[in-house]
Amino acid sequence: MLNRIFKSIATSKVFTFVVLTISIVLMSSGTMANQSENSDDKVLLMIAGTPSHPPLTHEHNAGIQLLASCLEDVEGLEVRVHLNGWPENLELFEGVDAIALYMDGGGGHPVIHIERLAFMSELMAQGVSLVCIHFAVHVPAERGGAEFQDWIGGHYESNFSVNPIWDANFETLPEHPITRGVVPFSIRDEWYFNMRFRDNMDSVTPVLIAKPSDEVREGPYVSPPGPYQHIIDASGREEVLLWAVERQDGGRGVGFTGGHFHLNWGDDNFRKSILNALVWAAGLDVPESGIESSVTESDLMMNLDHKN
Repeated sequence: MLNRIFKSIATSKVFTFVVLTISIVLMSSGTMANQSENSDDKVLLMIAGTPSHPPLTHEHNAGIQLLASCLEDVEGLEVRVHLNGWPENLELFEGVDAIALYMDGGGGHPVIHIERLAFMSELMAQGVSLVCIHFAVHVPAERGGAEFQDWIGGHYESNFSVNPIWDANFETLPEHPITRGVVPFSIRDEWYFNMRFRDNMDSVTPVLIAKPSDEVREGPYVSPPGPYQHIIDASGREEVLLWAVERQDGGRGVGFTGGHFHLNWGDDNFRKSILNALVWAAGLDVPESGIESSVTESDLMMNLDHKN
């Protein structure tokens, strides 16, 4: 991904030394970029959280790098990648059109620190879009909840939302740029549902929708195991697992509750759904066939965190 950064200057020994030196600095800081020469290109900043959970789950660093590699050839898009937690260098946010978060959430969500909430609020007010993947949609209701409802339309709320592992069957897909090229599919994941959406789903567009069975609703959920009566009482209801909003400030928001199992990125429809969402959030047109990509087993095994 670094090969494009200095495309026009890597012809002499001196410049080659400069390229290698700066590349090493970027990689050691956990930041990489696929930077275009066109200043009119849309800029997507993808931030991966620190390692957590057992191997092949919550592989934030590997997942972000895999998705970023799938976006390398998208015309008009510059991709910046930051690994292993929240960037200390805030210059990385300069000029961004969209931010994608793939990290652990809940009470330890990196965004809910007071100064970061204020910082992100300023960016969102400027029309910067936000995409939250899996645990990153989970923030405390009392700290971050109102902001996430504003920024992406909703969030996971403890003891209200649930997180069972189940096979979501997406039998029909709405007409939306995020579903372009995606065909009905089914996949097993830790699909959160019963999100705390804006009142009356105001301006929230459901994109991936599936119906949990009564067995799924009755638990156990991953944590806490439940069950919750309000989840059981909603028997037969379809649940929104990926949604999109277009905000009044000009920004866009996307919430995606899947992404627990790393190997699911190998599923073409699962992967295309989020790739389309990232491109749409950045403000680009999604092709009619969606964002095409190919991922091998070897690709999926790259950049995994060292976990016990």
